[in-house]
Amino acid sequence: MSDPDPAASPVTGAATGTPPAVQVVDAAVRLGGRTIWSGVNLDVGRGEFVAVLGPNGAGKSTLVKALLGIVPLSSGRATVLGRPPGDAGRAIGYLPQRRSFDPGLRVRGIDIVRLGFDGDRWGLPIPGGGRLSAARKEQRRRVAEVIELVGATAYASRPIGQVSGGEQQRLLIAQALVRGPQLLLLDEPLDSLDLPNQASVAALISRLCQQRGVTVMIVAHDANPILSYLDRVVYLAGGRAVAGAPAEVITSATLSSLYGTPIEVLSASDGRLVVVGEPEAPARHADRHADHSPKAPG
Repeated sequence: MSDPDPAASPVTGAATGTPPAVQVVDAAVRLGGRTIWSGVNLDVGRGEFVAVLGPNGAGKSTLVKALLGIVPLSSGRATVLGRPPGDAGRAIGYLPQRRSFDPGLRVRGIDIVRLGFDGDRWGLPIPGGGRLSAARKEQRRRVAEVIELVGATAYASRPIGQVSGGEQQRLLIAQALVRGPQLLLLDEPLDSLDLPNQASVAALISRLCQQRGVTVMIVAHDANPILSYLDRVVYLAGGRAVAGAPAEVITSATLSSLYGTPIEVLSASDGRLVVVGEPEAPARHADRHADHSPKAPG
């Protein structure tokens, strides 16, 4: 990955002898004759919580789709859990960009979670469909387990259209977890949620990393709700990317180089970072490492 700021280095990841969860080497993607990004290098260690940040149109979702094998690389190479993109299968849990559920939809939350097993092949399970096989009993146990894990037991039996946006998102995360993945790829999971729900879902995702050892890559437009939990960030802009610890990447020098225009990163009195001068509305970023908050150059 191109690295305009010497202080911002590619993500260092896995322990010696352990393949990284995600590795991208000098990769590029072209779509419709246009280069989305190029020169991307990335190592994500097992159990890390990594955010993919950047403005709209920077190619954040494209990076996730490339790791899933949906979008081919035009150059370079990538591995996911030690295999080529698209080959990791059930070892990956994927939550696409937020979808809306019609308020009148009667499908229960528990059935949405169960779709994580085989809904892509068979559709919704038929309630009370005869005797339960041992495999089906294990699936029921697993569904109940992940629903409890995400804190959704109290409302999982309600129609999905009648629970709040934050509750829906917890159920969708449970769906992505139901196969017991080693890697979670979450595309804008906090989009359209209010601030309290953003905070609670971000804390949930962090807990999954810490307690279950699941590697998480989360696409976000606004880093504010998650930055206090992150191990690393990948910042995409201008067809390039920089990766590293939040305090290394979200700096005036790095972002100015990526955007190709002066960007100033200010440290507020509460420890939050304010990015000023983006081609879009300014973003506010919280920093988990208060003692290492990057300061805007004087």
